[in-house]
Amino acid sequence: MKLLLVEDEPKLASFIQKGFLSEGYELDVAFDGQLGLSMFRQQAYDLIILDVNLPVLNGFALCALIRADNPHVPVLFLTAFDSIEDKVQGFEAGADDYLVKPFKFQELLLRARALTKRNADASAVKRTLRVADLELNLESKTVTRAGQRIDLTAKEYSLLEYLLLNRGKIISRVDITEKVWELDFDTNTNIIDVYISHLRRKLDKGHTPKLIHTVVGMGYMLREDPC
Repeated sequence: MKLLLVEDEPKLASFIQKGFLSEGYELDVAFDGQLGLSMFRQQAYDLIILDVNLPVLNGFALCALIRADNPHVPVLFLTAFDSIEDKVQGFEAGADDYLVKPFKFQELLLRARALTKRNADASAVKRTLRVADLELNLESKTVTRAGQRIDLTAKEYSLLEYLLLNRGKIISRVDITEKVWELDFDTNTNIIDVYISHLRRKLDKGHTPKLIHTVVGMGYMLREDPC
């Protein structure tokens, strides 16, 4: 299990890191909210532990950004902010748990174990993404429609996976460029349109309903019925 701790107090961060390391976890530390967001976006973590009173970007804002990027990764607040209003704000930002300082490491460990186990159990159920008769298996990296296997390139597969994870939502070209290609958006390229065309030819041609829709001036959407 790989954890991310965003905590601006070095001594406390070191104490927590040593504790988790001794229990067999990996734990990275970020000392401000912006660095924490950057690390979260660069690596996959099984649990995020956040302080609230962080430099640059506070914990509530950071949690909301994390949740916007990934609705499934568990987030636990570890903070001295102990009022009901603070807890409500934390949970509304997307937190799964809230532990107030001062704390016992054993309690933090037990909560972390519960959250990571719950997420692992949920992930096991979500190994297949579906819309209509289209299925994408996240383990075998295979795609079928109406039971027939569809061969995709690695980038076509990544694009389809991103569309399926956001099915029913309008996805802009900027979103696709940044999340699938991991590049800054270039207005002079039509690479996104080209790959969308490839997917349409492979997934929609000869099938009903059509699944990949263009939302004029906004981007693309994967859904069963027309936009």
